[in-house]
Amino acid sequence: MDYATAGVNLELGDDASKILYEAAKATFKHRKGRVGELIVPFDDFSGVRAVDVSSLPAGSVMNMTFDGVGTKVEIAQRMNDHTTVAHDLFAMVCDDAIVRGAEPVVIGSVLDVNSLTGGIEAVKQLAQGYIDAAEAANVAVVNGEIAELGDAVGGHGTFKYNWCSGLIWFARKDKLFTGQEPQEGDAVVVFREKGFRSNGFSLIRKVFEQEYGKDWHNATFDGEKLGTLLLVPSTIYSKAVVAMHGGFDTDGTCELHGVAHLTGGGLPEKLGRVLKASGLGAELDELYEPCAAMLHCMEVGKVKDREAYRTWNMGQGLAVITPEPEKVIAEAKKHGLEAKKAGKLVAGGKITFKSKGREGGWLTYG
Repeated sequence: MDYATAGVNLELGDDASKILYEAAKATFKHRKGRVGELIVPFDDFSGVRAVDVSSLPAGSVMNMTFDGVGTKVEIAQRMNDHTTVAHDLFAMVCDDAIVRGAEPVVIGSVLDVNSLTGGIEAVKQLAQGYIDAAEAANVAVVNGEIAELGDAVGGHGTFKYNWCSGLIWFARKDKLFTGQEPQEGDAVVVFREKGFRSNGFSLIRKVFEQEYGKDWHNATFDGEKLGTLLLVPSTIYSKAVVAMHGGFDTDGTCELHGVAHLTGGGLPEKLGRVLKASGLGAELDELYEPCAAMLHCMEVGKVKDREAYRTWNMGQGLAVITPEPEKVIAEAKKHGLEAKKAGKLVAGGKITFKSKGREGGWLTYG
């Protein structure tokens, strides 16, 4: 018996690693001449790569964030389309970094697969996504680890995988958000999100399977397959917000008092977390509407608005607290992002907003 018989193909593993390394190399240019520049003494997919931090000034800080795509990968498997999954992966970690007032710099990942047999084309799609997402986030990719784990990895179809990543971020200590920056009367600007990002897919899958059966991804809604609508990639906001707030070695264009990344827990939890230290609340009457597929999921699954706003982004993937909403909106537009003033911060610690879900009306949390 050999390793291949046990389910691990060393030759395919090398091929897949080379594909991801070539994709990673294409991203090194994003950090050239800036903090996080990649040094590669030996150009090989298993060679040494280091991050240049030789010129960091006093007051420099760094940390890491970790996250994964979650069960959204099953949608990619069902649709045999893996081209946008990296956008979901990068959005989860890069947009978590800007919540701290930091600049995302270098990202690495671990791709766990059941088997690479028959999966090289999918790996190529994931690798192209690496390149596109890194450009959108202005980060460099330092690795692309792959592990064949056999039945330990579940999913749909023959090529099953799970993808997680870690991100290194850098910041100036005096520019980190402490939670004390928000002021009563500050505007809350929300950024439009056209899909589900990478949250709440366990509920989505359950609702649609009950409604349409096991092949629910092929059901048609609004002129598209449901699977296609659910694969809409997460918007990566970090590049625009770094420009607004000012990166590690650049000045900002806007005054920001806080950033909320609207992932699991949604608007009430994530905005509430940013406002907790200040004791302030928010009143929002101009939110974006959820995408049509989200509203459809709410309808067929009888999901209440209150639950939906704690599960999904409901049309906005980011909320920025600022005394300069017009500048923030203008900077967002420069980066191809839609943003608008949704409301303002108020005393009292409660978050109240006008629902854009199926039921409408006002919801209050806190």
